[in-house]
Amino acid sequence: MASKRNVEDEILDAARACVESFGVRRTTLTDVARRAGVSRPTVYRRWPDVTALVADLLTRELRRILIAEEMAAGNEDSEESVRSGLVRHATGVARAMLAHPLVGRIIDTEPELLATYTFHRLGSSHKAALELVAPAIADGQDDGSIRDGDPAVLAHLVMVTVQNTVTSHRLFAEVLDIDGLVAELSALLDGYLRPRERKEGP
Repeated sequence: MASKRNVEDEILDAARACVESFGVRRTTLTDVARRAGVSRPTVYRRWPDVTALVADLLTRELRRILIAEEMAAGNEDSEESVRSGLVRHATGVARAMLAHPLVGRIIDTEPELLATYTFHRLGSSHKAALELVAPAIADGQDDGSIRDGDPAVLAHLVMVTVQNTVTSHRLFAEVLDIDGLVAELSALLDGYLRPRERKEGP
């Protein structure tokens, strides 16, 4: 018998396929159950509606992106500063989200759902991101590459900046392609985190 974790992953995989094909509004829990090859009660016991299911699906996909980027960062053999590494990691997450078909579909067809998920509550994927970013900021403050300030505050601003850039990327379509947008995000984050130069006295 498949484990609970495997069944949930199969259902989430089915939900992703349905949403990417039809959008959230045209996806039903019955559609998801049929595609996953499970009974409707199996789905309904775990999620009361499609919105809750898609929220968990987004959480899973964003956590996968975070893990993949963290592993890629861990494999880098570089003498770069903590700030440079953090900016590279954050923009890598942004680029992966911009290329993700599920995220793209929701941004294009149901942006209000993404707005509810990303702006109105601090979900588990947000917390996972903050658990990575805040300690990195503290390390950067120790090596002098990141400015002073509460690491938790700086981490929240980094996370929200990446998130808002991804969810608002259509607003830049007339002036920037994806590579250009990611480059501008990199400059923005680097400038925000860079230590302030001390002014010399008179």
